[in-house]
Amino acid sequence: MRLVGVDVGGTFTDLILADTETGAVTIHKVSTTPDDPSVGVAEGVGGLCDLAGVPRQSVDHVLHGTTIATNAALEHRGAECGLITTRGYRDILHIGRHQRPQHYSIRQAIPWQATPLVKRRHRHVVTERLVPPKGEVLIPLAEEEVRQAAQALREAGIVSIAIGFLFSYLNPAHERRARELVLEEHPDAFVTISSDVAPQFREFERFTTAAMNAFVGIKVREYVARLDRRLGETGLRSDLHIMASNGGVVTPATVAELPVFTMLSGPAAGVLGGAWAGALSGHRNLITFDVGGTSADIGIVTDGTFSEATARDTWIAGFPLLVPMIDIHTIGAGGGSIARVDEGGAFRVGPHSAGARPGPAAYGRGGTEPTVTDAHVVLGRLVPANFLGGAMSLDVPASEQVIDGLAARLGLGREEAALGVLTIINASMANAIRSRTVQKGIDPRGYALVAFGGAGPLHGAEVARELGIGEVIVPPHPGITSAMGLLTSDIKVDALRTAFQASTALDLPRIAADFAAMEAEIGARFAADGIEPAATRTARAADMRYAGQGYELRVPFDGGPVDAALVARAIARFHAAHRAEYGHAFPDATVEIVNLRVTGIGVRPKPANPSPRGGQPLAAATVRTAEVVFAVDGAPQRLATSVLAREALPLGERISGPAIVIQTDTTTVVPPGATFVADAGGNLIITL
Repeated sequence: MRLVGVDVGGTFTDLILADTETGAVTIHKVSTTPDDPSVGVAEGVGGLCDLAGVPRQSVDHVLHGTTIATNAALEHRGAECGLITTRGYRDILHIGRHQRPQHYSIRQAIPWQATPLVKRRHRHVVTERLVPPKGEVLIPLAEEEVRQAAQALREAGIVSIAIGFLFSYLNPAHERRARELVLEEHPDAFVTISSDVAPQFREFERFTTAAMNAFVGIKVREYVARLDRRLGETGLRSDLHIMASNGGVVTPATVAELPVFTMLSGPAAGVLGGAWAGALSGHRNLITFDVGGTSADIGIVTDGTFSEATARDTWIAGFPLLVPMIDIHTIGAGGGSIARVDEGGAFRVGPHSAGARPGPAAYGRGGTEPTVTDAHVVLGRLVPANFLGGAMSLDVPASEQVIDGLAARLGLGREEAALGVLTIINASMANAIRSRTVQKGIDPRGYALVAFGGAGPLHGAEVARELGIGEVIVPPHPGITSAMGLLTSDIKVDALRTAFQASTALDLPRIAADFAAMEAEIGARFAADGIEPAATRTARAADMRYAGQGYELRVPFDGGPVDAALVARAIARFHAAHRAEYGHAFPDATVEIVNLRVTGIGVRPKPANPSPRGGQPLAAATVRTAEVVFAVDGAPQRLATSVLAREALPLGERISGPAIVIQTDTTTVVPPGATFVADAGGNLIITL
């Protein structure tokens, strides 16, 4: 079976083809086509098949990580949306929770007010009311009012409509009927109902999630349709699956209905790829460090399991979203990050990026601003003739020119300015990792840093050294590790029910019924996707909190018959999780079960573990010796540095830095004082 993984980044589109029977792997990188990423994806997949020498129709599955939804949210370039909601709640999307993102700022822009997903004139109210605890109908849905709202939105040219009613998470009947009525009056509309997207309490977050689905929906749906068509035009007849933010893949049909689930699609694949690479060398506690052209994405893997973001942490572009997401932190720091002197005279790097075009000056595409990549070129850390394996040559004079301009503004020498660029960007990356580890009670020194992406191995060792991390893992194909992560993914479906039960008054039959209903729902989804029951499994979980708390912690919930002992074990896990998160627990306090969850996994075929490359003597792997600039006692110093070809490195032999390890998809920098070894798992292990 042949699998293709495609990850679209801000600068490059990364591709990998793996044959599960022979173990053969082929990688490829092409420039991202920002105006329509499907063009670059289709051309890249075709070129990948040609490189591998395989017929395009022989590819069985294409798995894709996309940034379309995320970029639409970040750039606020989605559809003009409408909202139909319960009378009296027209302004929920504007009011929010009376909380400001920055408590003490008097100049901040509150995203849901400054750049609303739905303008007030397109928000309509209708008469209806459901009430807890079971969603009983207090006031029937006024169907004629729904029709009138749909007609008004149609006449205003609104084609994407969200429907959000109070307590629909308990009973979706009114929302479902409203959708039917809207489509009768406005057949061309893209309609989202909140009970399909986020069937849980907290109306501001639920309505916002539904509105975001409407906002990005048409753009994502059209992109996936174009991509499917273009892949077919290149000769592929394979299934297409899209990475979701929960770390699983979904079908195009699911994406067309629930595109908000593809937020952080690409970064999610990176966490999977980092976990896969760490497992090759027997590591289960990992910090994934994915640095591309425009951003750095950080994820945490503990005991082989990645963490999911909690309800209070799932924010995209300043909007709270109630969708399952891997806990990923992203900052604007990458190879294309622009270095500048700001209006106050401060030396800054990022978050603005040169992107794919024009890109860094070194790319020779007209870039005129100094970037992180240009700093690496000036310091000799990138080999100009070997960039992308020789497919692209770097323009050294152009890099020197833009760094010289920066140096003149700073009053520094060329090499001092270039080292300053790297010092600042490395500090930003290290601080981002601290925010996900130290500030959450995790000691990063007990983890290995997995450095990947096109620029991750350039920075990994120096960032790890700043954090006190002793080991850096560089995967077999670092530049396409996110694409590799796609190949290790399974189909993943999440179901949820809001329960609101206290440990002092448990309704065990209701808990059992909710779990059974969700498991049946997931089974039906898998059957519709043609997945055999033998290839599926489910896992239960619950969101819990102490009575009176405002946010929950998610804990595993055992399978099997629901009885008092099973619930007690889950509550004990909650106490332990609370102690780990906050440093204390209250074993005698009342615990509330807020949400019940079931995750379904449809197991997909996986690529074989890579065979170790190299095995030649060190002399055979040595391309040349070059002078590379490193900071020694805080000052730039040129050091004799071995430039080594990764595919020829001896296995198991420890090599001392400084060294530059080159390969097609990235360059790895091993600083002075560090050592590294190419291990049997296919990784480079740098010891600091």
